[in-house]
Amino acid sequence: MTDIILETKGLTKHYGGVHALSDADFVLHKGEHVAIMGDNGAGKSTFVRQITGVEQRTSGTIRFDGKEVNFSGPIRAREAGIETVFQTLALADDLNVPDNLFLGREITMCNWLGPFRLLNYRAMRQATLEGLERTAVKIPNINNTIQNMSGGQRQCVAIARTATFPSKLTIMDEPTAALGVQETEQVENIIRTLKKAGDPLILISHNMRQVMDLVDRIVVFRRGRIVANLNRDETDGQDVVAYITGAKTGAEYEGAA
Repeated sequence: MTDIILETKGLTKHYGGVHALSDADFVLHKGEHVAIMGDNGAGKSTFVRQITGVEQRTSGTIRFDGKEVNFSGPIRAREAGIETVFQTLALADDLNVPDNLFLGREITMCNWLGPFRLLNYRAMRQATLEGLERTAVKIPNINNTIQNMSGGQRQCVAIARTATFPSKLTIMDEPTAALGVQETEQVENIIRTLKKAGDPLILISHNMRQVMDLVDRIVVFRRGRIVANLNRDETDGQDVVAYITGAKTGAEYEGAA
């Protein structure tokens, strides 16, 4: 039985004549935490959008949890067990915290109204409070709408939504880019909790200190291609930066060690 949770082969995405992603071969093992690094426009977020079905790939294959998949959208990816925090957060500004956490997976009451369902707001509120407590995310008033929250609070809601529900894979795209020191520490503690639980994670980050502290392996993208696959314990920040900038070249990515 394989311990591979995610594998891509030849994953490619073209926007007209622009090759945003080319022949990305990537492997993630169960329980492994991998960072994806690269300069702006290197193909990192494009890679995640293909995996999660936000965009449809030009070519290549994706295998998730032992099966070849072709998600029609992020909801289908989530149903399969992939929870993602996108840079755009994908939150509904007019809804409060419980409504955002349970958007698309609401808890309903009995179906005595036939095809109609009554939402169980009490259960969703209680589950929200438990989820926030588990992830150490502090929101003063969960009844506030997202549009009335700070950027840091919004990010924490997105993180809490991802960490609240059982998943087979968590993907975080720059989860702490807009956060202060205390909020960043909360997010990093969530990542450590996922690691202790044996839950695999893909982390896209520009924060070298964060990457070196949290992951097992670092995959570097440059100009739409994977140019390095580095074990965290066998590399350092200077080495990673050399691959990001192109000062170091020639190493071919050959999948996970």
